[in-house]
Amino acid sequence: MLLPKKVKFRKWQTGRTDMSKVTPDTRGTTVSFGSFGLKAVSGGRIKSNQIESARKAASRALGKTGRMWIRIFPDRPFTAKPAEVGMGKGKGDPQGYCLDIRPGRIIFEVDGIPEKEAKESLRKAGTKLPVSTKVVAR
Repeated sequence: MLLPKKVKFRKWQTGRTDMSKVTPDTRGTTVSFGSFGLKAVSGGRIKSNQIESARKAASRALGKTGRMWIRIFPDRPFTAKPAEVGMGKGKGDPQGYCLDIRPGRIIFEVDGIPEKEAKESLRKAGTKLPVSTKVVAR
């Protein structure tokens, strides 16, 4: 799973949770490395284990000839309190890392395989993510 080597703060404030109301992304919105990309249509938070499961699903469908790029990185720590613990007594312990994704961001890119196979592999990756996605071409 993806996680940063070092972070400045162990725990972040929660911030905005409804990313669909946030303005669309301006950076990372075009396919730069490959021929086809998976673009986020809605906003949300993607955890590092969700990125990893999407990467595995896409790379299985790609085969040995295809090349894949991950265009996002989870650098935001999220916390959780244990089950059946009452309110209060401070913030929970860090559980992992996530990423705020806004509409229009390219998540994955693929190259080196035919169009039909590329679209199918990206579609499979998109089903593993908590945001709605679409496949775009360069």
